[in-house]
Amino acid sequence: MSGNGNSTNRSKSRTAKKPHGITGGTHEANRLAVVILEVLAGERSPSEAAKLLGIGAPRYYQLETRALNGLVQALEPRPKGKQPSPANRIAELEKALEEARRRCNRQQTLVRIAQRSLGIKASPPAGGKHPPKDRAKRRKRRPTVRALRAAKTLEAATGVEEAKSLQHEKQAGDNADVSSTKTEPATGGVPEAKSGAVG
Repeated sequence: MSGNGNSTNRSKSRTAKKPHGITGGTHEANRLAVVILEVLAGERSPSEAAKLLGIGAPRYYQLETRALNGLVQALEPRPKGKQPSPANRIAELEKALEEARRRCNRQQTLVRIAQRSLGIKASPPAGGKHPPKDRAKRRKRRPTVRALRAAKTLEAATGVEEAKSLQHEKQAGDNADVSSTKTEPATGGVPEAKSGAVG
C-alpha cells in the first residue's frame, strides 16, 4: 500500500500545473486583461465588466476586440533561428548605406575623369540646380510682396505731396523777402551819429 501511495504522489507531482510565465505590463493593462479574461471565462458579463472598469459597453467591446487581435498576432508562427535585434538591424542598414555612398562617389569620380579625358563638359547636377560658382554669379532676387509694393507706392505719393508743399512754402518765403527788401530804405551802410551835447 505504501508503494502505491508513493507512486500516486509522484504522479500527482509530475502532473502538477505550472504557473503561467506571463511578464505582465502596467497596472492598468493588467487590470483590463484580468477583467476581459473573466468575461471570456463566463465569470462576469460584459455589462458588469464595463461597470467595474467605469466605461461604457461599446468601449469594453473595443478593448476586448483589441485584446483578441493581439492574442492572434502573438500566435503567428515565427521564423526559425536566431533573429537579429532592432539595434543590430539598424547597424547593418547604416553599414550598407555607407558602402553605397562610397560606391556612388567612386562612380562619380570615374565619370568626371572620363569626361575630362574626352573633353566633354560636365553636365549640371540632378534637379536642375546650378553649380556653386554659377550660383555665386547670379544675383539673388529679393521676393517682392504685394503689400510692400503698395507701401512703396503710398510712400512715393506722400513724398510728392510733401515736396510740393515744401516748394510752395519756399516760394512764399522768397516772395516775402523780396517785398521786405523793396520797402526798406537804403542807409548806405553808415550808422547815423547820435545827437547830444559834448561836455
